[in-house]
Formats: sequence, structure tokens, C-alpha cells
Amino acid sequence: MRRLNLADRVCAALDQGLRTVLLPARAQRQSPAKGVDGAVLDADDERRSAALMRVNHVGEVCAQALYSAQALTTRNDDLRMQLAAAAQEEEDHLAWTAERVETLNGRVSLLNPLWWVGSFGIGCAAGLAGDAWSLGFVVETERQVEAHLASHMDRLPPDDSASRAIVAQMKLDEAAHADWAEKAGARPLPEAVKLAMRLAAKAMTTTAYRL
Repeated sequence: MRRLNLADRVCAALDQGLRTVLLPARAQRQSPAKGVDGAVLDADDERRSAALMRVNHVGEVCAQALYSAQALTTRNDDLRMQLAAAAQEEEDHLAWTAERVETLNGRVSLLNPLWWVGSFGIGCAAGLAGDAWSLGFVVETERQVEAHLASHMDRLPPDDSASRAIVAQMKLDEAAHADWAEKAGARPLPEAVKLAMRLAAKAMTTTAYRL
């Protein structure tokens, strides 16, 4: 098979972005919500769950962009393959959360194209800084996502067992991605960068909850 050159990889990344924001994601694993019995939610709980799962869906749009950009900018073929494998698990999350939002009579974020473009730029910056920094960015991103998902377990209605099952599995996957990146040689990020990432994530989640 012909090895893809930079132009090929750029085109593939842009194609992936268009598919992320315009087409339904395809999960390779069954949604954890399948077969989960839960109580019928009242209108307020349904709206809250839909908004929280929309936020989680936005996070997965961002994850697709970040991993795609980091895979594009690395020169290490093995790392590129590992990033692609992690991105596939994130695509499962993308599909699960989109399906759950629809089931809850909600909608995905109107700003998904903006989230993807912004995250792709950040991912390119991380990748161009070098593989060790790029992996450090993966670790910090996934640890922050873990904390975010844990907070959602507290905020989701107790009776929304389906959403809880999805969030619980996502949290496990994100932890595994962080562990992999650490073992692969991640360099710890400066505290100022971590703070900037937390602030950016806060702005995104606050906006996505409503839009």
C-alpha cells in the first residue's frame, strides 16, 4: 500500500472533519445504553440530561479534531497509528452521545463546526511542538475529561441510567488513553498551559450546555 504523503494526510484530515460535523458517526462498539432500563424522565430532567450529553458530544467532536491534527503533524508512523486507534474509540463516544441526545429529544451543538476548527488548530500546535509534548497534551486533556465526566455523574438525574452508563464507559476509555500516552513518553505540561486548557474547556462546556 502506498504511503500517504503530507497532502494526502491533510485531505484525509479535512474529510474526517467534514464527516464529524455533517454525518452521523459510526460506532464499532455497542452503546452502553443498550438494554439499560431506566425510569421515564420528567421534562426538566430530560432537558438537563440532553444538555449534559450535548456537552459530552461536543467534547467528542473536539477529540476527533485533536487526534486528527496530532496524527497529521507527527512524523512517527507508530504514534500516528496509536492516535488513530484512540480516535476510533472517541468516535464510538461521538456516536453514543449523539444517539442519546436524540433519544432525549435534544439536539447537538449548533457550534460544532467552530469547535472542530478550533480544536484542530490546537491539536496542530501540540503536534508541531514535538511528540513528547503532544503526548503530554493527550494526558492532560484526558485527565481533565475524566474529571469533567465524573462531575456529570453527579449532575445527571439519578434515574437516567442510560446516560450514566455511557458516561461511565467514556470515563474508562479516557483514563486508558491517558495511561497509554504516559507510557508512550509524554512530557508533563507547564502549569500555565494546564490552566489555559481548563479555562478553554470551561468556556466550551458552558456555551455548549446552551448552544
